[in-house]
Amino acid sequence: MNKTQTEWIYGIHALDSAIERHPENIVQIVVAKHSRNQRLEKSIELAQKLGLKLSFEPLQYLNKHCRQRHQGIIALIRVPKLPDESDLKNDIGKLDNPLVLILDNIEDPRNFGACLRSADAAGVDAVIFPKHKSTGLTPVAKKTAAGAADSLKIYQVINIVKALEILKDNGLWIAGTDLAEGSSSIYQADLKGSLGIVLGNEGKGIRPLVRKHCDFLVHIPMFGTVQSLNVSVATGIALFEASRQRRLINKSLT
Repeated sequence: MNKTQTEWIYGIHALDSAIERHPENIVQIVVAKHSRNQRLEKSIELAQKLGLKLSFEPLQYLNKHCRQRHQGIIALIRVPKLPDESDLKNDIGKLDNPLVLILDNIEDPRNFGACLRSADAAGVDAVIFPKHKSTGLTPVAKKTAAGAADSLKIYQVINIVKALEILKDNGLWIAGTDLAEGSSSIYQADLKGSLGIVLGNEGKGIRPLVRKHCDFLVHIPMFGTVQSLNVSVATGIALFEASRQRRLINKSLT
């Protein structure tokens, strides 16, 4: 990805996060003229305080640059290159008892964004996803993430298996979410230590080679007639169970 690449992002949460966390990447903010959305006042005030380029344009201008529901505000931002395997190798050893989310070929940007939102809420230290055959940090994903795309450390790697090996070399156990033989209930598995949790594609799940490189497999018990969950829902359940176990062990040590 070229460091000078730009894109339009939209939605109040995504814009507020960009303004607060990475104002240096904002090229221009555009607000709809005569908007009655009072929630925009905070964004406008902060942008003006930081001296960001801000303009007020007819609604048609915003609609031209964004066909989604933009809530009356859009911004043109520079898209920096995401950290990769080499950055992961340098960074992971500096984290104490890390919790890492690995997303293996998620295709829907809304699912991807929802996974990021859950990761941020659960206190995940890093998120890893592949460069190829996967959605990325698109404007749709960023809006769905509601700011989590800016708060999380996100790595885009060429090879997920290589990334898993880097994690394992640095003391992390890798748990794959899969119903294959030998998989344990997520509520019975030990998720308290340095850990990477792998969630797979919406339809196919974790790829066989990725599954082979997991240390153990876990699944979420189902009690109804439907035996599958949306990947973003499954991500939230898995991460919060890991977070719960880790909080319990931390309390026992204090």
